[in-house]
Amino acid sequence: MAWKALKTGCYAILGIVLAAALVAETGRNVTFAEKSGNKAAKENRNPFHEQKMKMIEKQIAARGVTDQNVLSAFRQVDRHRYVPKHLQHMAYEDRPLPIGEGQTISQPYIVAFMTEALNLSDTDRVLEIGTGSGYQAAILAEIVAHVYTIEIVESLGRRAKEVLDAEGYANIDVKIGDGFQGWPEHAPFDAIMVTCAPTDVPEPLKEQLAEGGTMIIPVGPAWDQKLVLLEKRDGKLVEKESLPVRFVPMVDEDGKTY
Repeated sequence: MAWKALKTGCYAILGIVLAAALVAETGRNVTFAEKSGNKAAKENRNPFHEQKMKMIEKQIAARGVTDQNVLSAFRQVDRHRYVPKHLQHMAYEDRPLPIGEGQTISQPYIVAFMTEALNLSDTDRVLEIGTGSGYQAAILAEIVAHVYTIEIVESLGRRAKEVLDAEGYANIDVKIGDGFQGWPEHAPFDAIMVTCAPTDVPEPLKEQLAEGGTMIIPVGPAWDQKLVLLEKRDGKLVEKESLPVRFVPMVDEDGKTY
């Protein structure tokens, strides 16, 4: 796992971050053969293909991300489709980018790091708190069976859903709502990823994580946050790893921080 690499090579970048399943029954409607066949078509419609390949090599793999499913997901997803048009020429740079409403699309390495940390499989069902641009959800959807993602900012959630639908992700459900409460109708989840920081791990998310499942979440007040990797064992969350970070706070529908 790339925790050590994150500490030594990318801590300064992480500090400023503001923020597949191909099983037929999930409705993704893509087989392994079809996915391979679509590779050339995806490359042809991406004018930034060379930049994307360089991003994967220099920003992600070189920093210690080795999970081939994660690297493959990054090859499949075009980051420029999830940023505003006037910033698309910067989409594959080693940095977060603004997406409106005071929010950002995370630095590519952070997306890869958090995804790899969950140790996902193609049968997993994942809950994401903080849809943002939809890019992280797309990466997850290339790896797991189904993604349930919640965004509290309505305009961002609707925009992300439009992009994800246009990209053909039938295995992603987007909800506009309070991520603190999770999505109990679809629980339990094999993994939970949170991209905004509550003061403590929300009880509803603890309850909705499946036994043996993993959660990655930033917790703590703005001046003292840490990114925590948790595993549920015998009904209790066990901390596996943690790092100091700085993420945007988790807020309720009135903008009050949790």
